Amino acid sequence: MPPPPLPPNKPAPPTWPIPKFDLRVEDLEHPGAKLFFKHIDAPSVLRTAVTTVCSWLYTEATVPRKYSILLVLRPMDGVAYTHGSLTHKEIHFSLQHIENSASRAKDEITGVITHEMVHCYQYNGKGKCPGGLIEGMADWVRLHAGLSPPHWKRNPSGDKWDAGYQDTAYFLDWIEVKNGAGTVRALNEAMKDTEYTDDIFREWTGGAVGDLWKLYREELEGGKLPN
Repeated sequence: MPPPPLPPNKPAPPTWPIPKFDLRVEDLEHPGAKLFFKHIDAPSVLRTAVTTVCSWLYTEATVPRKYSILLVLRPMDGVAYTHGSLTHKEIHFSLQHIENSASRAKDEITGVITHEMVHCYQYNGKGKCPGGLIEGMADWVRLHAGLSPPHWKRNPSGDKWDAGYQDTAYFLDWIEVKNGAGTVRALNEAMKDTEYTDDIFREWTGGAVGDLWKLYREELEGGKLPN
């Protein structure tokens, strides 16, 4: 009796280009710095954040190359921000925020780094993309990485689709479910070489973004979506 046929080979997972990572700490005695090093292996977290962002927003053929990413831990107001050139980025992370998140330091640090890593890679429609969509897309990746904090809720706090952060992230999640996997990736890709307009939503979803937001709110308020 001949042996059973071998199962088909599974395609190899994507090989994402990993940039050079650097770390600068501006106050080693700060309680936030101590929490960071207690809970975080920086190279591993940064590498995982890169692969997460690339997996959700790109393919092997389309991912933009970054040559270095510097993570700066320093005393400052706010949570974090990212800046830099097309190929070299800096993520600045508040030590006070880490200290204030002591009860869930590992998850919060990892979530914030993942959010900021999106800003290292995403497109912005030649600077014309609404800031709320920029932040919402970053939180959408954080959401799909399983790193949403406990206070996030699907109920939007405002009346604008581009209010940003988790409000827009859950709206993008709804769009992805309605239109199929890869829709948010396509929206990001559409902003690579051309100025942003709301028409990208019509192109990739078939509907105007205002109409999509209205339908999303109707489904949410009608109890069709979980909070």
